[in-house]
Amino acid sequence: MALTAQLQQLTQLMANPSPPPVPSPLVSPPPTLTARRTCPKLSCPLDFGGERHNSHAFLNFCSLYICLAPEQFHDKEERILWALTFFKSGHAAKWSKNVFCQEADTGVFSIRTWRDFEQQFWVYFFPVNAEVDVINALEGTSYHQGGQTVDNYLDNFQALVSNAGYMDPRTLVVKFQRGLRLGIQNQIATMPYG
Repeated sequence: MALTAQLQQLTQLMANPSPPPVPSPLVSPPPTLTARRTCPKLSCPLDFGGERHNSHAFLNFCSLYICLAPEQFHDKEERILWALTFFKSGHAAKWSKNVFCQEADTGVFSIRTWRDFEQQFWVYFFPVNAEVDVINALEGTSYHQGGQTVDNYLDNFQALVSNAGYMDPRTLVVKFQRGLRLGIQNQIATMPYG
């Protein structure tokens, strides 16, 4: 009897096989370290001697560098100190020395934020009457093309009118044409309309 019962069980198993075992879900391999983002290699600004005509470019360069590589600076003061490392000569070196002497005397670093640095930089190093200087240049002849290529003349002219705030198209056309070399002015004057 026991043999018959086992035989019946075996027959039933063969007639109704159990479903195959469900495979266990694949275990994904451990995640590899994500590729680190490589930042472009940034160059540092040139040393700044306090020349007013270079001040805007220097400040823009520093601000751009800080925006592109904020992880290089632990705090706000470090940004300011980094910028001051480029004040190596002239009026800029004297100003930087005064800032550090004031800190030595009072025990407090007088420039607290990057915004403070920018504001003091504007006061000490930007042209006093930049807009007036640009307007005077446009009212004179110093901006004229001379030996420049038309492309260079156009670039310089656009910078001047932007800094002067000139927006009237008729004024811009007259001033631009007046500054061109005479031969080019004549070519423009004799061009057919359109």
